[in-house]
Amino acid sequence: MNQQPDRAIRSIVIVGGGTAGWMSAAYLARMLAHLPIAITVIDSAAIGTVGVGEATVPAIRDFLAAVELGEPEVLRETSGTIKYGIRFDGWVAPDKAFFHPFGLYGVPARGVAFHQYWLKLKAAGDDLPIGDYCLATQLAEQGLFLPPPDRPANDLGVFNFAVHFDASKFAAMLRRLSIANRVTHIDGRIDRVERDGEDGRVTAVHLEGDRRVEGDLWIDCSGFRSLLLGEALGVPYIDWRHWLPCDRAIALPCRAAAAPRPFTTATARPAGWQWHIPLQQRVGNGHIYSSDHMSDDEAEHILRANLEGEALAEPNRLRFTAGHRDRFWDRNVVGIGLSSGFLEPLESTSITLIQSGLERLVALFPDRDVDPRLAATYNRQSTLEFERVRDFLFLHYQANGRTGERFWDERRSVALPETLQRKLDAWRSGGEFVRYEWESFQDASWLSMYAGFGDLPPRHSPLADRFDTGALRGTFARMREAIAGTLAHAEPHAAFLARHAADT
Repeated sequence: MNQQPDRAIRSIVIVGGGTAGWMSAAYLARMLAHLPIAITVIDSAAIGTVGVGEATVPAIRDFLAAVELGEPEVLRETSGTIKYGIRFDGWVAPDKAFFHPFGLYGVPARGVAFHQYWLKLKAAGDDLPIGDYCLATQLAEQGLFLPPPDRPANDLGVFNFAVHFDASKFAAMLRRLSIANRVTHIDGRIDRVERDGEDGRVTAVHLEGDRRVEGDLWIDCSGFRSLLLGEALGVPYIDWRHWLPCDRAIALPCRAAAAPRPFTTATARPAGWQWHIPLQQRVGNGHIYSSDHMSDDEAEHILRANLEGEALAEPNRLRFTAGHRDRFWDRNVVGIGLSSGFLEPLESTSITLIQSGLERLVALFPDRDVDPRLAATYNRQSTLEFERVRDFLFLHYQANGRTGERFWDERRSVALPETLQRKLDAWRSGGEFVRYEWESFQDASWLSMYAGFGDLPPRHSPLADRFDTGALRGTFARMREAIAGTLAHAEPHAAFLARHAADT
């Protein structure tokens, strides 16, 4: 029988519940189930959670599989719906929209990417909406559901889906799962953090009522407060408002006026944007805006004026600063979720950043000595991931076509991060994609932005001239026919929910 090493982690304490805390508990309990580690979650019912992270990206399916939750069960218990991507209304111009799908466009040929042939035909005068060549886009726009095939015949069949859900119900579901997997839950408010006098690591927390809880490894899921990482350890915050100046949000659910559509909508507003997330019985809405460009009252007025149904609650107001902690892992504390950083939910990355942080932690799992090289690797990877997401989000603002509005005019004039500038230079000069380490968004996502904003290179690759325009037109027509044939096997999104995931 293997003996437990003397320096092995024996206890993990998660400070904070909510989505981040209970995702951490459920994931660590499952991934570390073979080890004799006690996992404890400390939160307080008297302290509210943000609870508005209702949209995800396809990586959520990997998380659900890892914690052994079935997707129909999750959809059913969280009022969930399917999501094939995000529709962007009003970003190019007030009356124009485009779609960012969870899928590929077209089929490459002879080693040449599809978009190069698409650029060639557009230059020849063909009107070719790029969404016509993406199955995920067509499923979303037509309100259909189809599961991705295990072995797609070609790139036309490569697509995925994510989910929308009630974040509070999702956290409650994960809480029940975690407790069933022997996670201890303590309902209490932390009064004081105790640290080692020599190396400064966290050794214990003191709760109201003089209870003391010790731990070897601490996961800070305390939200914007960042109780351990920010307050106790004093890790500074890197402010990205220069690129992402929105610093306020108002969330307000409303009654649904129509069947839920299988996509999120992000609608540009005069000083920010509004989200629309359809659940089974209601709609999640919110207005993200810059307080330097709009008052809170005006922001709420705009939000209320653009609800599709009756408001179902009082507004939930949030203040935040885009950016991240200088270190995500400091000593024996790892920040997960809002305690480590925040990027506005324009591409629904908040939950996937929780997930990737947990995956990195398990891959680099320490002993009680907490080798600083592990933390350094974790911090480097986390910082790169945040920077990659930041660049993708900033592109939405930099490429906007809304002229005559101070907020949007200023966004176009801001100097780009060097990493984003290199991407745009490669694309605008020759339609090439630049890929970095720890990219969250792959080539198809960048293509959806470039095409959506009409930011296209002046020429296609000469390699695309292997086929004449006539042959390409025939090939493109066959692609559209193949997608139409696949759509014939899909079912209405509402019918899928009624059969498999109806919220009872």
